[in-house]
Order: sequence, then structure tokens, then C-alpha cells
Amino acid sequence: MSMRPRVRFAPSPTGPLHMGGVRTALYNYLFAKKLQGDFILRIEDTDQQRFVPGAEEYIIEALRWCGIAPNEGVGFGDGPHAPYRQSERKDIYRQYAEQLVQSGHAYYAFDSAESLELQRKAQEAAGSAFSYNSATRLQLTNSLVLSEADVRQRLQSGEAFVIRLKVPENETIHVQDIIRGDVHVVSSQLDDKVLFKSDGMPTYHLANVVDDYLMKITHVIRGEEWLPSAPLHVLLYRSFGWESVMPQFAHLPLLLKPDGNGKLSKRDGDRLGFPVFPLNWTDPVTGEVSSGYRERGYYPEAFVNVLALLGWHPSDDQEVFSMQELMEKFSLERVSKSGAKFDPEKTKWFNEHYLRQRTDEQLGLALRSLVKNSFGLEEDDPRMTSAFLNAAARLLKDRVQFEHELVVKGEYLFIAPDQYEEAVIAKRWKPELAEVFEAVINAYQAADSFTEEQAELIFKEVAAAHQCKPGDLLQLFRVMISGHGAGVHLFGMVSLLGKQEVIKRLQRALAVLQASV
Repeated sequence: MSMRPRVRFAPSPTGPLHMGGVRTALYNYLFAKKLQGDFILRIEDTDQQRFVPGAEEYIIEALRWCGIAPNEGVGFGDGPHAPYRQSERKDIYRQYAEQLVQSGHAYYAFDSAESLELQRKAQEAAGSAFSYNSATRLQLTNSLVLSEADVRQRLQSGEAFVIRLKVPENETIHVQDIIRGDVHVVSSQLDDKVLFKSDGMPTYHLANVVDDYLMKITHVIRGEEWLPSAPLHVLLYRSFGWESVMPQFAHLPLLLKPDGNGKLSKRDGDRLGFPVFPLNWTDPVTGEVSSGYRERGYYPEAFVNVLALLGWHPSDDQEVFSMQELMEKFSLERVSKSGAKFDPEKTKWFNEHYLRQRTDEQLGLALRSLVKNSFGLEEDDPRMTSAFLNAAARLLKDRVQFEHELVVKGEYLFIAPDQYEEAVIAKRWKPELAEVFEAVINAYQAADSFTEEQAELIFKEVAAAHQCKPGDLLQLFRVMISGHGAGVHLFGMVSLLGKQEVIKRLQRALAVLQASV
């Protein structure tokens, strides 16, 4: 086996990439990068009946968005083992399937679907399940019981057939798994799996073993759902005589629902209001749109960070990792056997963390397009300057989890309120306070400077002159300017809006409040 690790992510283009699939890709990527190895994207499209248009492109785009770029593979450049789509490699698989027949490890089976259905019904009537295996294969229509001449004639006449693996009887097959240790199964529990189908395509079992061998894959890191197939794959390596180059296996734990009760599914996401796909996916048949993390406003760093911790546990209590840190610290030995419970709120927490790491300039740039789309402001509007937008972002960034919330929670920075929070007005407003706020307006009018500190000082001086505690007036003051009883730093907002805008808002609020008495 090569000392340089080579791993692959091998999804089927049968629909959108579930977050469990992205985690598999991520762990393969981190494992390869840590050890200066290669990470390959291979598309396993042997099941043409389940092929979904657009799924392959979705897989490639999802990996790019997450920053999980393969060294070689579909969409990422050819390496020495192209092509990387199994549908383009089918001639390769036929010769290997025939090789197993010649060596006695596989056989031709000519059973029709109808005859197999009759066998199933007969077995069910007898109270047992039918399996094509060592106990039944000699009673069926295959090259183990037919004469060579009969087999030759059937093949030459073009009769439909499949090639099945001849599973040995009563052997214990061992799989050494990096995560789970020694996994073993008695061969009598396995059926003679189809390796090559009548449509000229291999099954997953043959194709993935042949491709892993030809592409010099050293480690197969995949989901737990493939663990039952691992003994079969070990048998295939042995049948080909490739045991010395058989990759090491690591089967990752399941992703569980937030309550820990069962495997996470799209239905759980729809029911509980969180996506399970990295990107939006439109079903090409129904037109139904399933939401993705990207379109919901999550940063790829947050999505990747939470995925990394779904099954892998660092040696310390660190939670936030850059991709570089993940590469340095990741190891399969610290991946758990038990399922990992997904917490959608934790993903929001990670997104909030990464948003707060953004500079004011980065968020100001994001805010520009959001403001333009939400409020229709022209480019020459003072609220569209970089200085205003960056300052607005600085005020808002500690109050949001997503960039799109900047305009939702900060609307009053761009649009003057036309309604005022009634609960605050009912509690705080008294007609005699009109005189105080008119004095604030006059003092602001006369101010030469309108910095945050100066605006606060003037407000406090006016309050003191009218024998009022500033603390009794501040929430009402906020509502008059923003319409809300809570929000960003009050005098930071006042300074950002500027003297004339604050005066205009106070005058309007006073008029409304006095008219309501």
C-alpha cells in the first residue's frame, strides 16, 4: 500500500447532497490534508434508473461552497485515473467481473425476474425468506448447475444474465475498522450479490472495489449505512487477490435527529424548521424547493465547523476551528462509534460567532446590497456611503446571527419610524415631558459637535436642568427616534443618524404623542 494516503468521496447523483454526505466528504478531505494525501471526487452513477438531472452539478457546487476541494475528480480536473464517472468506466468493470467468473469466484445467473419471484413466494409460503445464496444457488438457473455448452449457447444467443459473487460457505469474514475495531460476519448470512447487471452496468459493490483498487485508494471513509456491505467488499478484495492493497475502512456514525431518536432526514428539517442540505435544491420532477444553508444565510465556515463536530471530538474543549485547524487536529481515532445528535441552534451559534469575526467593512459591504434591495435607496443617498454602512454594521453586529437580519433589526437606522412601541409610550410618556424634549431639540440645534459623547452629554444636561433623571427618559427617547424600546447602542445610533435627522424624528414623535393625548 502506498504511504501517501488517497481517499475518495463517491456520492451517487440521485438527488441533493444531505449534510451527512457533506460530513463524509469533509472527514475524507481533512484526513487527506493532514497527511499530505490526495482527496478524489468520484461519481458513482451505476444505477441509471435513479439518476437525477442536476444532482452531479449540485454536488460539485456544494463542495466548492464548503471549501472542500478535491485534488482530482469530476468538476475538479483529471488526474492519472480519469474518468471519474462510473458510467464512463463500464467497459473496465465487465472484464473484472468476467475475471471472477474465470477464477471460480463468481458465476453467470440466467434466472428471470418471474422465476425469482416464484421462488420468493414459495419460500414465504413455507414461512421463510428467500435468499440467493449457498443454500439455494444449486437449485437455480446459473452456470454452477448448467453445462458449459448450455452456458455458452445462452451467452451467444444474447440471453439476459447477471454475474453473481459466489460467497463461500460457513466462513467468518473479518473487517478491521479504524473506528469500530474488528467487525465480523458469518458468510452464510450473506447472499450472492449481483456484481454485474443485465443492462451492462456494474453494481455499486463491484464498481467501488475495482475503482478503489485502480485509483490506489488507501482508506475508505464512508457512512455507517455501508458497514453491512463491508464484509462483501473484503470478500471481493480476496477474490481478486488484492488483499495486500485492500484499503483500511472507517465507517462514520449516523447523524441523528435533534432528540436523538433516529436518523436525521429532510422531513425532520422541514418539521423543525432547519435545512439539511448545504444549498437549495429544486426537485426536477415535482418542482419542490428544499432550502439550503447557503440560501438561509449561513456562512460556509459555520456549516463546516458544526459538521466537523458531529461525530469527531477534539482532545480538548475547543469548539471553533478554522479549516486549517481542523486539518491539523482531525483524526479518525477520535471519531465516535455512536450516532451524533444534530443541534440546529448550535449551527446558529457558530454563524453568529463567524459574523462577529467579520470586519465592519465586510459587513458594511453586505449591508449595502441588503439596504438597496430592502429600502430602494439611491447610490448618492448619505445612508449608502461606506462610512454610514460600516458604522451601522458596527452597531448591529452584536445583535444578529445572520447578515440578512442586519436590515430587519436595523431598519430604523435607514427608515424613520411611523409607529412607536405602545407599551413604552403607555408607561413612560407624560404630557409634561414635551417641554423636556423640546429643550433637547433646541440644545441639539445649537450644538457645534454631534459626536456620540457630545449628544449624550447634552441630553443629560437638559434632563438635569428639568430635574429629571436621565434614566427615566432614555427608553422614551429611544422610542421617539427608533420606534422601539430596545435596540443598538442609543447614542451610537443618535450620532450615526446625525443632528438634523434626530431633530426631525424627535419633532415628529412629539407631534404624534401630543396629538394622542
